[in-house]
Amino acid sequence: MSRQWNHKIFEVTDGDFEALALEIFRFQYDNNPVYKAYTDALRVDPLDVHRILQIPFLPVQVFKSQEVKTTFFTPRALFESSGTTATIPGRHSVKDLALYKESFTKGFEAFYGPVKDWCIIGLLPAYLERQNSSLVYMVNELTRASGHPQSGFYLDEYEKLFQVLKGLEKEKQKTWLIGVSFALLDFAERFSLPLQYTSVIETGGMKGRREEMLRQELHAVLQSAFKVPAIHSEYGMTELLSQAYSKGRGVFNSPPWMKIFARDDEDPFLISETGTGAANIIDLANIWSCSFIATDDVCRIHDDKSFEVLGRIDGSDLRGCSLMVV
Repeated sequence: MSRQWNHKIFEVTDGDFEALALEIFRFQYDNNPVYKAYTDALRVDPLDVHRILQIPFLPVQVFKSQEVKTTFFTPRALFESSGTTATIPGRHSVKDLALYKESFTKGFEAFYGPVKDWCIIGLLPAYLERQNSSLVYMVNELTRASGHPQSGFYLDEYEKLFQVLKGLEKEKQKTWLIGVSFALLDFAERFSLPLQYTSVIETGGMKGRREEMLRQELHAVLQSAFKVPAIHSEYGMTELLSQAYSKGRGVFNSPPWMKIFARDDEDPFLISETGTGAANIIDLANIWSCSFIATDDVCRIHDDKSFEVLGRIDGSDLRGCSLMVV
């Protein structure tokens, strides 16, 4: 069953995305008690759902209080969202870690090519300091897949990281440096160096270590320190199994099995494929949890389906990549 779904999910095209989304919606309605209860509370009859924009999106806040699982299973992993000490984390029970690995690996390769061609470096101290981070799991698995001897996490070892990057640049080795915003800034302030073969990817967030700043300002500081034409960004969340990437200016693109929609401020059931509103996300890879999530992020979706993350809904918890003023 799992392999059948994987084939459908990762081979999906724009032309058959809606049909597969509707198939997964009915599967999750029949096999996910939390999602069924939510759909029933909205008085939505699955037999009346014929278009993708008619599918109910489960509020991400539900993951704080409910175990959102499709079918009964013992989780192989329990990922928890980041946030402040005063907030309750969202929890994602993962049935199939191989599915998560396939999703983030295929997603990486859709944007950057084969993982084995890269040295993967993680600068994620805030995530490493807590357990059950889906981002740490992803980066750790990518470092393994790269096979490069210098791939790995560099916690607060800025001098060592500086020497490693110098060596990699000398070797003309393609390098993927992914870091939380405050750590990248700390490193940039102490060790400025031109990076010609390194892509710098920020995940957002100061985690209370620094004052929040505009994304444009953050990127300008990092571009100046590393002499790169653009700073890349990663957008994902604990409750999903897929990620979107930006290669500059904070404009993101999703892999084929993930789509973003805009939810109207005044009518949460009014959803559009373009425009500005709260972000509703379809992640077909999230087959064993819920593929239809109403987030607290505010987005702007362009006509070509690329999107920007503008911030958070007023009053919502700040966490993860959204811990940044935009």
